[in-house]
Amino acid sequence: MEVHYKLAVIGAGPGGYEAALRAAELGCTTVLVEAGELGGTCLNRGCIPTKSLLHSALIYQEVRQAGEYGIDNTLRGINLERIYEKKEQAVETLKKGIESMLLKEKVTIIKGRARDVREGSFVVETSEGEVTVTAEHILLATGSQPLKLPIEGAELKGVITSDEILEAPLHFTKLVIIGGGVIGTEFAGLFNALGCEVTILEAAGRILSLLDRELSQGMTASMKKKGINIRTGVTVKKIEKQMKGLLVVYEDKSELLSETADTVLLAVGRKANTKGLFAPVEVEVTNKGRICVNDKFETLLPHVYAIGDVVWFNNGQNAPQLAHTAAAQGIAVVEAICGQEITSDLTVIPSCVYTDPEIASVGMSKEEIEAAALETVTGKYLMLANGKTVLSGGERGFIKLIFEKKTKKLLAAQLMCERATDMIGELTSAIVNEMTWEQLVKGVRPHPTFNEGIKEAAKNAHF
Repeated sequence: MEVHYKLAVIGAGPGGYEAALRAAELGCTTVLVEAGELGGTCLNRGCIPTKSLLHSALIYQEVRQAGEYGIDNTLRGINLERIYEKKEQAVETLKKGIESMLLKEKVTIIKGRARDVREGSFVVETSEGEVTVTAEHILLATGSQPLKLPIEGAELKGVITSDEILEAPLHFTKLVIIGGGVIGTEFAGLFNALGCEVTILEAAGRILSLLDRELSQGMTASMKKKGINIRTGVTVKKIEKQMKGLLVVYEDKSELLSETADTVLLAVGRKANTKGLFAPVEVEVTNKGRICVNDKFETLLPHVYAIGDVVWFNNGQNAPQLAHTAAAQGIAVVEAICGQEITSDLTVIPSCVYTDPEIASVGMSKEEIEAAALETVTGKYLMLANGKTVLSGGERGFIKLIFEKKTKKLLAAQLMCERATDMIGELTSAIVNEMTWEQLVKGVRPHPTFNEGIKEAAKNAHF
């Protein structure tokens, strides 16, 4: 059986299904191919299930602290199975919503694994046999999977990745996390809130090393206050099986140390899903399996594009591997194919970390500002002076806004506070639309809200 389409999308994560929906809206005959579940990693083994578990953990933490707010409550404990059931309910609800939208827009869905991608066609292995798909344009949105480092003992029972820790409830009291990036810190906060003893082992000199140093230092202080053990600048040498649990041996300044654990979580990054994807044709792939593309997301194969976690830009300007990055890129590719104006600015992508308190940032980094030789003015507001933070028992946090001194335009924003991931959208819009200091402070913000902190931070920028 052979079917021809204007656009074929391989991968039904946020990048893939958003691209398919946009293509259908623009009148393209579109097919969406997925080997696993609709929603991809984000919906099934990433963003959504993680945030569902985090929400349950934070509710548990709030109930434990209810006495401070005059609420007499007897807490019987945690039903981990029910927490995971709630997570699955959220995933299934959203999955049905995605399927409904795709069917409404008349997107054809093929469940199967794509292979032998070449210009104009590929093969899909389905449960009913092979299907050859031909298309004028092919968009690769196959995403990524957890990376496993070649550590001795990494294959032992009890050594897991984010996939396994999200799949089913695992009962443990002591967790060692190898990796202090976004994934590692989010799971550290989650299981610490559920009462587990947590240790983070990070090779870099600080956790969240890709973020601004002040955000990293602030989160380190917050986590240590909660009892999370953080060891940075260390190298994990091996993992050993003990009579009870596991032993993680690591090197710190030439000294061998160890941590015991019931479970070890590998959170050292992700690798691209490209295995078996291409026919024996010339496609440039990096040593981490990511597909090289130009600034138009074109691969070396004509009319074959790639987006999201699976890509590596040959100009070196690589965007963060995030669900909303992939979605925006996918929509941009489709709009370009259809001759439409691209609706999103792909140069300004917000980053979010769902810890407690939350972290969010957007705009130019310190290094980029220095490279551009821009003179700046910074406004910072400590959120312990914010009414909503105080009444809700929030932690010490801040909002920092960086403006160009000459034009007063907002260049960057960094937040570590409650609802930071909700508030960063306003600041992203401000940067994209080149809003000035005057424009940002002009609007009246309701009281009491966390959002008031944005105006206060801007007012503290003295030109």
